[in-house]
Amino acid sequence: MMRHGVTVRGLLVVVGVLLVLGFLVATVITRGGSLLPVPPWPADLLLVVMGGLVLWVARPVRRHLASGRRTAVDGLRAARTVVLAQASALTGAAAAGWYLGHLLQLLTDLDLVANRDRLLPFGAAVLASALLAVAGMVAQSWCRIDEDEDDPRFDERPTGR
Repeated sequence: MMRHGVTVRGLLVVVGVLLVLGFLVATVITRGGSLLPVPPWPADLLLVVMGGLVLWVARPVRRHLASGRRTAVDGLRAARTVVLAQASALTGAAAAGWYLGHLLQLLTDLDLVANRDRLLPFGAAVLASALLAVAGMVAQSWCRIDEDEDDPRFDERPTGR
């Protein structure tokens, strides 16, 4: 259960940094005359399954918060769920940026038939990675506690000591 967390802006920074890094690495690989290795489809499937599992793990916390009861879900479990959701969002953003950088490099040389054949696998990898990031952000939002001014646990003001 959380107050602050991973933001969309933070994810966009991660995507941007990994996009540039992925593009540069792909450029170095292709300048030497090599082709970029095709991402395997089981990796895409794994990213999508991970996103589904993150949402599945976050559902009990969501139900608990919606019910208003404070005893049904262990606090440690809820905290672990938030950490998993945030890690998933960041991992998905990083992978999406990496694959997007590779995809952009492929787009610079479409005269090569092998590069055109790689567009679909890299596009699928970007999509699967983005789905993991979205699942992480949704799960994080499910674990959000709205600030309650009457609840002293959420008071961020210094105690004056």
